[in-house]
Amino acid sequence: MITKTEEKTIEVLNKIQEGLPIDIRPFEKLAENLSITEDELLSILQDLKEKKIIRQISPIYDTKSLGYDSSLVAFSVDKDRLLQVANIINQHPGVSHNYERNNEFNLWFTIAVPPDSKLGLEKTVEILAEKTKVKKFVILRTLKFFKIGVKLNPKGTDTSKESYKEKITAKRKLTQREKLIVKETQFDIPLERYPFKHYAQKIGITQQELVNKLNQLKEEGFMRRFAGILNHRRAGFKANGMVVWKVPEEKVDEVGKILASYKAVTHCYLRTTNQYWKYNLFSMVHGKTKQEVENVVRSMKEETNVDDFYILYSTKEFKKVRLKYFTEDYYQWEEEHIQ
Repeated sequence: MITKTEEKTIEVLNKIQEGLPIDIRPFEKLAENLSITEDELLSILQDLKEKKIIRQISPIYDTKSLGYDSSLVAFSVDKDRLLQVANIINQHPGVSHNYERNNEFNLWFTIAVPPDSKLGLEKTVEILAEKTKVKKFVILRTLKFFKIGVKLNPKGTDTSKESYKEKITAKRKLTQREKLIVKETQFDIPLERYPFKHYAQKIGITQQELVNKLNQLKEEGFMRRFAGILNHRRAGFKANGMVVWKVPEEKVDEVGKILASYKAVTHCYLRTTNQYWKYNLFSMVHGKTKQEVENVVRSMKEETNVDDFYILYSTKEFKKVRLKYFTEDYYQWEEEHIQ
C-alpha cells in the first residue's frame, strides 16, 4: 500500500523529470503545480538528493546544437584488459558514458569533441585505439534522432505509448556570451528559493536576464529541457537494454517513430553501419528487471515486424557523467596527444 507521502514523492519525481519551470523562483512555480508549498518541495527534493535517487537538477543542453561533434563508439577488447582500456578511454573529457555490454564489441562509450577541435572525432578515436592497442572498433554516428529524453516512471516500467515528437535542433551558432552562460549554468542547481542568483552574479547579468536567456536557449533547441535526472539504479531500474535493429532503409522512419513512441524507450537513433556492424536503429529500454525490458522489446518486435534485432545489456558501468561544455579539459587532452 502506497502512503500519501510516497504518492507525493512519486509525483515530484515525475514532474521534476518532465521539467522545472525556468523562472527566478522555479521551485515555487513547480510547487504550485503540485499543490504543495515551496518549502515542502525543497525538503522532498533534498531527501531524494541525499538518497542519491536524483542525480542532479540542471539544464540539459543539446550536444549537437552547441556545435560539438559526438558519436557512439564500440571497441572489441580482450576480457582481461577491459578495465585497463576503459580507464584510458575515461580520461578523455568528452567521454560521458562507458559500459561493458554482452557482445564481441564489448566496450561501448559516447564521446564528443568541441567545435574547434584540432583532432576531430575520428582522429581522437583512432588515438584512443592506438593507446589501448585495440585493433577492432566501430564509430556509429547518429544520422537521425527519433527520441532523446530519459524519463523513468518510479512505479515501474511504463509499457504505454505517447505521441511522436520531432526533436528541435538549433538553427544558428551560439554567441560568445551565450557560450559563457552555458558554461556557467550546466551544473546542478542549488536547492534554494533563488537558485540562479549565484550564476547571474558570476556572469554579470540580472537574474531576470539570465532566466530570459535560458528560456530562449530552450525555445531555440540549444537546451533540451531543464530537469531532474534520476540515478537509474537507485530509482530501481537495474536493467537496461540497448536494443539494436536491422531495418530496411525504406522502413526506418516508420519503425523509428513506433519505437520512439514507447514510454519505456528513452533514446532512439538511426546510426551508421559498416563492415563490422549491420544494425542501424538503436533504442534504449530501461526496466526494473530483464524480464520487463524483454516484455517491452517483444511488444516492439510484434508491432514493427522487425525480426533481426539484438539486446545489448550493460553488465558493468565504467563511467556515467554529464558532459561539461566549453571547458579547457578538451584542449589540454588534445595538446598532450597531438604528435
